[in-house]
Amino acid sequence: MSSDWRCDLHGAVLPLHVPPHATQETLDLVREASSVPLWAPWPLLPGWTVSGVGWVGDDRQGGRATVVACTGPAPLGGVADIVLVCEEPGIGLGARYAGLEGPDPGPALADALTTTAAQAKVTTNGQSTPLWLVRGADGRSAYVGEAEGLWLWAVLWPADAGYLFAEDVNLHDLREAAPGPLIFGVPSPYLNG
Repeated sequence: MSSDWRCDLHGAVLPLHVPPHATQETLDLVREASSVPLWAPWPLLPGWTVSGVGWVGDDRQGGRATVVACTGPAPLGGVADIVLVCEEPGIGLGARYAGLEGPDPGPALADALTTTAAQAKVTTNGQSTPLWLVRGADGRSAYVGEAEGLWLWAVLWPADAGYLFAEDVNLHDLREAAPGPLIFGVPSPYLNG
């Protein structure tokens, strides 16, 4: 008898935990559960809110991936959503949101690395972190890179929301206290979908 979470397609997997609403209490819960960074834009972009948090893991291994969703004005008009994932290799959460096969960026990143320089850069804990645009599912932009030895994914809806990375985006690890108050908003439609 096994207590592992099972997927018919992938075998043993770790469960994804997404509280129904992002609040300070749910953020504190994810902080305590996680052993990997919980990246969020800081300061929040003008008009943006934190619209969800979550983690992948169980009681035995702890949080091995985190996700933060933010919602706000799109650079070309309308509303945009961004999902930031930090995960150990082999977890597959970022690839799932990007609409890629497999747990890691694999061939999608290999193609991007051989054909071009990084299309975006963010700052993580004071370090410049390059991100490469990978070909994901339609209707979204998906970027991936490495920060602190872990995968860092940024998946944005709609696809043209990727223009957010034309600006300097600083990411703060929310496992540490935020430098100011966070604004929580309506739950993201993308965390469970």
